[in-house]
Amino acid sequence: PITMEVVAVVGVLTAFYAATIGLVQNDIKKVLAYSTISQLGYMFLGLGVGAFASGIFHLMTHAFFKALLFLGSGAVIHAMHDEQDIQKMGGLKNALPTTYKTFLIGAIAISGIPPLSGFFSKDEILWKAFIDGSPLLWIVGAAGAGLTAFYMFRLVSLTFDGKSRFDEHHVHPHEAPKTMTIPLIILALLSVIGGFIGIPASLGGGNRFEHFLEPVFEREYSKMTFPYHESSSLEYLLMVVSVAIAATGIILARKIYLEKKEVAERTSTRFSRLYKILLNKYYVDEVYESAIVIPTVKGSDKLLWKGFDIGVIDGLIDFTAKATEFASQILKRIQTGVVQSYAVVFVAGIIFIIGVLLFR
Repeated sequence: PITMEVVAVVGVLTAFYAATIGLVQNDIKKVLAYSTISQLGYMFLGLGVGAFASGIFHLMTHAFFKALLFLGSGAVIHAMHDEQDIQKMGGLKNALPTTYKTFLIGAIAISGIPPLSGFFSKDEILWKAFIDGSPLLWIVGAAGAGLTAFYMFRLVSLTFDGKSRFDEHHVHPHEAPKTMTIPLIILALLSVIGGFIGIPASLGGGNRFEHFLEPVFEREYSKMTFPYHESSSLEYLLMVVSVAIAATGIILARKIYLEKKEVAERTSTRFSRLYKILLNKYYVDEVYESAIVIPTVKGSDKLLWKGFDIGVIDGLIDFTAKATEFASQILKRIQTGVVQSYAVVFVAGIIFIIGVLLFR
């Protein structure tokens, strides 16, 4: 139980932590990368509260809409001639209609809006976190879901909506070829219908995905003790609240980044220290660089290279070479090339052997 609790807490904190980083990133791929970390947190939250099938279910639905979003971002980067800064985009929905529509579907799905796939898997995890874990887990998880909706529609708004913020004389966005758009359409369809195999009983479904995995987790479920009894009315209430939180995140993002962008600028200025921390990803990379990378490089330089490689390995090789050279200087005198010298050696050898035989 303690291990499970640790997994759940680490999972929900990861979901929230990565979501806060995604709020301020301007690289289109970095937003999606930290979104992935956040969604992994939800998966482990599900595993930590014993909702093993729900965690795997979210892994499956996440595969659909996150693949869609990453491939969609690739189509955008392709259209923008390798530009990845969303602050230098805007107004792309007319030039990239297919990419925009499919990307929008992916954003709605990951935000947890019904009836798209992300709603069923994420809501199942949050519900299990509430009844089988702790209301606090649900609160932090729901807050993370709200942040997810906000930063995803910040991304959509800055990339596809509003006025263009790029040099239209040199950059001419165009729709991606069919080799790129057809996979987007397929993934968009899966993002819409992919959650239907996991519709819970409370919504009239049989949660076939969970039943499919029951034999795998039967032993684990038999060991679990759940403190709460399920209540359909409570589940409906939490469902409505979580969707409302996500919808609020979407509306706020659209309002701020399409109509009142000065609000975002004032907020980043007012909370400049927090903004800088989030923009620099809590300085995890810098801490890792200082604590792991630099000591490893310096240790490799002074200890492994100069100490062991040069001092021991090269020293041993140099000693062997010099010892061989010294020995060869002596031994090479035997090979003089003078027949008389060889004859003297032969005679001396014969005399030595005769002497040994006589005095033995």
